[in-house]
Amino acid sequence: MKILALDSSGLVASVAVVEDDNLLAEYTVNYKKTHSQTLVPMLDEIAKMIELDLNTIDAIAVAAGPGSFTGLRIGSATAKGLGLALKKPLIGIPTVEGLAYNLYGTKDLICPLMDARRNQVYTGIYEFFGDGNEFHKVADQMAVGIEEILERLNTTGRAVVFLGDGVAVYRNVIEQLCKVPYTFAPAHLNKQRAGALAALAEQYFSEGKTEDAADHRPDYLRLSQAERERMEKERRQEA
Repeated sequence: MKILALDSSGLVASVAVVEDDNLLAEYTVNYKKTHSQTLVPMLDEIAKMIELDLNTIDAIAVAAGPGSFTGLRIGSATAKGLGLALKKPLIGIPTVEGLAYNLYGTKDLICPLMDARRNQVYTGIYEFFGDGNEFHKVADQMAVGIEEILERLNTTGRAVVFLGDGVAVYRNVIEQLCKVPYTFAPAHLNKQRAGALAALAEQYFSEGKTEDAADHRPDYLRLSQAERERMEKERRQEA
């Protein structure tokens, strides 16, 4: 099984190819340029480096949201275009779930934090149990205030690892309000990685969790700023 994975849901742009539990290539950039400038050239570079015939892939995994509205649209459009052109299925991986999968095998709870602006984070709570290889959602991804997710973690009584771009934004709040033992993931694991997305997508694929490229839609979890402003304008007009 060969899976191409794309993640442009946050500040990072990342592309990877996994074949039968073997990471063939991963290209990840977290520096200034917009994803519309980086994602396809990164894919082209990987294809050249590993002599990849895109027709040989079995599925295309994509970070399906939440995240940056623009980034999600770029990733979704790229994955859909490839899926339609190559006649390959898509595997939409919840962004926060893919981020949590970076910490495969940890015994602690995993709490990804993506800065969602407006004093909110995209987050969830995950764990690995059994022999450390069974991935489980303790609390599915959500858009909430940082205080709310910390309150929930405090009730578990368990140690937790935080990761994601929201850590830098809310680190002081975490240090003040988190009452359970906690750590922060190191630099090589604390942002989105298409390699982790592809590895989790292998599991999704084996469970039949695929979709037609034409049917794929990002899951934004909340309305965009433009939609919120439009609804507020309509409410004022009705009043």
